[in-house]
Amino acid sequence: QLQLVESGGGLVQAGGSLRLSCAVSGRAFSSFAMAWVRQAPGKGRELIAAISQNADRTYYEDSVKGRFTISRDNAKDMAYLQMDSLKPEDTAVYYCVADHFMSTRIDFWNDYWGRGTQVTVSS
Repeated sequence: QLQLVESGGGLVQAGGSLRLSCAVSGRAFSSFAMAWVRQAPGKGRELIAAISQNADRTYYEDSVKGRFTISRDNAKDMAYLQMDSLKPEDTAVYYCVADHFMSTRIDFWNDYWGRGTQVTVSS
């Protein structure tokens, strides 16, 4: 079993930055691809970034390209999402997700999910 705990969410003004962290425990972190998924009020879940096990591949959803950066530290069992130039439409609950296979499709990320952290961007 894998446990994922997100942190770093909060309230920020438009144009600001936040760094989300995901602490992973329970199994070999380096064997999992990692992703960040968000869900805004009244909307479905959206895969916004993903990173492969050894960080040689990344994926970004178009709306966050150039503003968000996903990374991982396999020595610390941590994943991160650096979010810059935040916009009000980035307001959502952000989830850290792990799976044995990296995919650009949200429906492939099934294995392990954190409980989420709220990000609110004011205009």
